[in-house]
Amino acid sequence: MTEQRTRPGAVTSGSQAEATPDGAPDGAADGAADTHWLDERQQRCWRAFLVGTTLLMDRLDRDLRDQHRLSLPEYEILVRLSEAEGNRMRMATLADSLSHSRSRVTHTVSRMEQAGLVARDACLSDGRGVEAVLTSQGRRALEAAAPTHVSGVRQFLVDLADDDDFEAVGRVFDAVTDRLIEANPALDIR
Repeated sequence: MTEQRTRPGAVTSGSQAEATPDGAPDGAADGAADTHWLDERQQRCWRAFLVGTTLLMDRLDRDLRDQHRLSLPEYEILVRLSEAEGNRMRMATLADSLSHSRSRVTHTVSRMEQAGLVARDACLSDGRGVEAVLTSQGRRALEAAAPTHVSGVRQFLVDLADDDDFEAVGRVFDAVTDRLIEANPALDIR
């Protein structure tokens, strides 16, 4: 039996569904015939993005953990707080800016608070909410970790692409952000 790809990610034996010229299986379920499947080149690029992004984030996280005892999410919290007015943010806004659940950010901030990197305080604007506040120890940790993070971003992304290719990546992800940001505008840190 020979195998053939009927659509990206699906393999069927030659005795099962036959592929149509557009890559969708013949007799596909409702809606599949209308699907604009990725061609082979697009599928390879998409999978390279998925694998590369996963490996990059894992490596950046591992380097921060090994060298500074910070996770990548903890580092990102320190970055967001360092860039916020007064080095403080409402917990809900912080969670939205990281696209993490509030409970996950609360748990992470609790751990960081125990380590002295952040503090929690009543919201200055209304006193009802809770804000995460960058401490001086948190700022020192961020300043120590930033060169490691930037070196990793350079070594494993920026320096692997020529200027034109890197600009193209930026343009593509600006377009992706523009298309999707409406659902969570707090994520836009461009």
